[in-house]
Amino acid sequence: MERIFAPWRIRYILAPKPRECVFCKAPEEDRDEENLILYRGKTCYVIMNRNPYNPGHVMICPYRHISSTEDMLDEELIEAMKLVNLSIGAIKKAMNPDGFNIGVNIGKVAGAGIAEHLHIHVVPRWNGDTSFMPVLADVQIIPEALEETYEKLRPNYYK
Repeated sequence: MERIFAPWRIRYILAPKPRECVFCKAPEEDRDEENLILYRGKTCYVIMNRNPYNPGHVMICPYRHISSTEDMLDEELIEAMKLVNLSIGAIKKAMNPDGFNIGVNIGKVAGAGIAEHLHIHVVPRWNGDTSFMPVLADVQIIPEALEETYEKLRPNYYK
């Protein structure tokens, strides 16, 4: 079994969190590009991760402030999974990854950086995308600016 370490993430996990929920605040504002919101559905939306594991790392969030999949309404569950599929297609078209990690961290102990507001991660993966830099130099290399990735992805959400 191969292990992938992400030691740079601990700084984000332990950093002081804003008082307001970023997943509630972002869709309330009329600044989708600035907030990196790629798509708005009826019950959920897609937003880019500001602290990505890889370029193209997006999250599907319900508009409602809930912390577990158990709290989701059927309509939210269905739309969230449709947005996972939409995101996979958009990322494939724009970035041609070799695979994906899709996951939900429920609770801080499970690795949720923002445990209070449920979000589903969609992370594109490429063969050989592991790097020695985070382990040896405490540096994460993201080869593309978030804004450039946003511009690549956004058109693929609106067919």
